[in-house]
Amino acid sequence: MDRVDRCVVLVDAGYLLGAAASLLAGEPARSRITVDHTALIQGLRDRAETDTERPLLRIYWFDGAPDRVPQPEHRRLRVMPRVTVRLGALTRSDGRWAQKGVDAAMHAELTELARNRACSDVVLVTGDGDLLPGLMSAKEHGVAVHLWAVQAADGDYNQSEDLVAEADERRVLDRAWITRAVRAKELTGVCAPPPATRPEITAILSAPLPESALAASQERAAEAARNGSHADRSPADGSASAAAPATSAASKGVPTPKDLAGLRGPGQPPAAASATGATLRWSSDKGWVERPGGGALGEPPESASLPTLAQLTSAEQRWADREEDITTVGGDPFEVGQVFARRWMERLPDAPEPGQPGQLGHVQTLSAMYPRIPHRIDGELLRYAARFGLLAHKDDQIDEHDRYAIRAGFWREVDVRAAAEHAPAGE
Repeated sequence: MDRVDRCVVLVDAGYLLGAAASLLAGEPARSRITVDHTALIQGLRDRAETDTERPLLRIYWFDGAPDRVPQPEHRRLRVMPRVTVRLGALTRSDGRWAQKGVDAAMHAELTELARNRACSDVVLVTGDGDLLPGLMSAKEHGVAVHLWAVQAADGDYNQSEDLVAEADERRVLDRAWITRAVRAKELTGVCAPPPATRPEITAILSAPLPESALAASQERAAEAARNGSHADRSPADGSASAAAPATSAASKGVPTPKDLAGLRGPGQPPAAASATGATLRWSSDKGWVERPGGGALGEPPESASLPTLAQLTSAEQRWADREEDITTVGGDPFEVGQVFARRWMERLPDAPEPGQPGQLGHVQTLSAMYPRIPHRIDGELLRYAARFGLLAHKDDQIDEHDRYAIRAGFWREVDVRAAAEHAPAGE
């Protein structure tokens, strides 16, 4: 069988995007960059066909994913023409994410393509020296191997020297080429600044607890010590644990909301009474809001009346949302917040049940809560954001900067809708 004169591109996504992040953002974290995958794939195709002078057969995109479950970016990529996605595992090692099986999959694909005489030229976008045996095997089968590097941030190599030495052709994807499809995320701008420190929270947490609450808190602390782990009992994003003095936490444990509610009982210590009323507070981000009712543990009535997006979404709309997420939504944190808010507001009922607020009423209720997103909706928003790979390369949580950007996008969309509702007719 004669060899077909066409080219194939094999991309190690971890190398390509990690090196691009180092070049543009100063660190290899992929969370620091935004990628236009459509432009990136087109750029790879155009460059490969120009450099090899052969038509493209296919681009193979090799990446890692937790449990090999495709992330939104993988689902977008695999429906693009001439793109095949191959996933390895993404596992935790020494507190960091690491790809497993990606280099082995690239080696197997490269060897198989060469053995089956499927192409005349192979472009490798990788820096991993483990691919050296596969590269040498492809050459022995008569395939020309083109090795592409991403411009190194420090001007040095970011590839295996042995891999560079064995390649038939070598090219560098420079900053100008990379920035056609990749950009660094801004550290300031759309991201809302962290809320100011609230001294009343420190006062509440440092005040003496009632005897019953103190005993319960000490019992929990002792149990956590016996289990060899510290149970963080503050809200998921809350500043309670950060605000509490280390000595206080060590002596009595971090108070729970139930403990704090006891501070308003009879015989309340003066220190607690002076802590701005020592009102029980809760949080959906790093700021705190009062819970009405003098420490009641239930959800505030005004936020409890707001439906969640899941309650407003039909089965047909879920399918449409998934299609939009895959093909249209880019995954930028600010954009994700806007998309979520837009869907929530568009699906509010125009003609509510008797005695229930309509679309405008719900939007006005939510807008009055700024800057705190109600807890149920905020949790749903962050779970939605997690679908876009914002968890895939972090320590099992969304980056703090991304959380603020997600919520900033949410509020921007709410503000636009609220302004439109209040605009005089004809404007």
